[in-house]
Amino acid sequence: MWKYYALLSAIFAALTAIFAKIGVKNINSDLATAIRTFIILLITWGIVFFGNHTGEIKDINRHTWLFLILSGIATGLSWLFYFKALQTGDVSRVAPIDKLSVVITIFLSFILLKEPVSPRVIIGGLLIASGSIIMIMK
Repeated sequence: MWKYYALLSAIFAALTAIFAKIGVKNINSDLATAIRTFIILLITWGIVFFGNHTGEIKDINRHTWLFLILSGIATGLSWLFYFKALQTGDVSRVAPIDKLSVVITIFLSFILLKEPVSPRVIIGGLLIASGSIIMIMK
């Protein structure tokens, strides 16, 4: 099932890039990011409330809070830089460069999480990195 969720994530990420490029055309990219974040906040808290998950908040331990907060900070910074890049760059070039995050994630998961890395993962990562480098070149 995770593969379907990952594919849906990729589809919506693609739509995010296209919609964001159009959306940041005439406004400050930081403001655009704030508006986007507010919408995400409404949607996700709506899901939590309607799914009756609010009671689970009290069960979250300090370790989990710390890493969710760090993840939120990293996400916010990623979005701010992504919108800045979209405002001045071509979405067809910004998005593939942004996907270098996949290669960085593979590397960090191996180093920090001790996840196994197969030859297939290494080759896939190298292909993604190569494609991103080609997109940077003009």
